[in-house]
Amino acid sequence: MGKATGFKEFGRLSEGNLPVKERVQNYKEFILHLSDDDAKTQGARCMDCGIPFCTTGCPVNNIIPDFNDLVYNQDWKQAIDVLHSTNNFPEFTGRICPAPCEAACTLNINDDAVGIKSIEHAIIDKAWENDWVTPQINPNKTGKTVAVVGSGPAGLAAAQQLARAGHAVTLLEKNDRIGGLLRYGIPDFKMEKSHIDRRMVQMEAEGVTFKTNQYVGDNVNADDVLKAYDAVVLAGGAEHPRDLPVPGRELDGVHFAMDFLVPNNKAVAGDTIADQIKATDKHVVVIGGGDTGSDCVGTSNRHGAASITQFELMPQPPEQENRALTWPNWPLKMRTSSSHEEGADRDWSVATKA
Repeated sequence: MGKATGFKEFGRLSEGNLPVKERVQNYKEFILHLSDDDAKTQGARCMDCGIPFCTTGCPVNNIIPDFNDLVYNQDWKQAIDVLHSTNNFPEFTGRICPAPCEAACTLNINDDAVGIKSIEHAIIDKAWENDWVTPQINPNKTGKTVAVVGSGPAGLAAAQQLARAGHAVTLLEKNDRIGGLLRYGIPDFKMEKSHIDRRMVQMEAEGVTFKTNQYVGDNVNADDVLKAYDAVVLAGGAEHPRDLPVPGRELDGVHFAMDFLVPNNKAVAGDTIADQIKATDKHVVVIGGGDTGSDCVGTSNRHGAASITQFELMPQPPEQENRALTWPNWPLKMRTSSSHEEGADRDWSVATKA
């Protein structure tokens, strides 16, 4: 826990953003991590709740009260060690995780939850700034070889853990760069790709071999992979889109989200993309109200779209959840992303028929 009475003394403090007019001019991150003092104040709000539901609300079971307390006491070095004990890549989750831990925070029953995600973001950024993120090389090798197929977050984490166990790990990625949808699905304004690149340097030092343009089942024979390695981990992503079989689907200008987002990320990385889909001066309709739709909104804003409208199938949710009924679970409530704040009309209860 942090300060025993901190939750009564201090309010929740959100991370700052760059102004909309400034941030839509480029694809750089615009979320500003907390200062040391602000992070200390947020850590102080972690109460002596007895049962830390935040830990079970977290998909990777981060030991949240412990690193909150360490940040409150300004022991940042120990805080990153605790965070890394459950999370290989806090710089990813500290930027793009929706933070179900905060929904499960005991303080969230009748007050604003501790800013857990912002504390995580501050811890890992400080760790990189101070060169505390170093290779963990196992000198005791097992002599076993493992192939990990797919270099998204699951594949990267599996490869790192297996290398640290002493195995010789080769990570096979079908695309021309490592990272899966972290690299090509998530826009840079949410997570710049330098975070992936510097983790690759760490993992190479730990013994992971990266191979790109290795499409297992296509240009790489699956049987050959099975024969070449003692074990194989399948960590492929879910890239197959759900189509809408409605009249007009075949018309020009109707695209899947990944056909829009992936080439844009490649262009941001410096690639020359032929026939890239651009929203510049166009009236854009985004079908789907989730995070992928939000990414399309933010990208369209940066293209300079004439207008953006987002349709959601479900009814508009309430502004505030009934915490007595929903806590500690992830609640259904109105959520407005940074991309929505940059400019978009949203409509609800819309079923696409044509």
